[in-house]
Amino acid sequence: MATCEVCGNDYGMTFEVHAQGAVHVFDCFSCAIHRMAPVCEHCRVSIIGQGVEVEGQWFCGAHCAREEGKVGIVDKV
Repeated sequence: MATCEVCGNDYGMTFEVHAQGAVHVFDCFSCAIHRMAPVCEHCRVSIIGQGVEVEGQWFCGAHCAREEGKVGIVDKV
């Protein structure tokens, strides 16, 4: 059994996420999202979709990027 690095649950069905040279152990997708998902610079929501990266900052969508003064950012239609 392994222990979830977010909630500490010692669980027989944990899973590993390998990212950027590190290995993370979680017991559920919720904990994985909590630890791994970037956070929107404007509204602070966890970005679990594509999101928008502008000048090294992450936003949940073009609207939030524009609200932070980023120009030329549009959502795909």
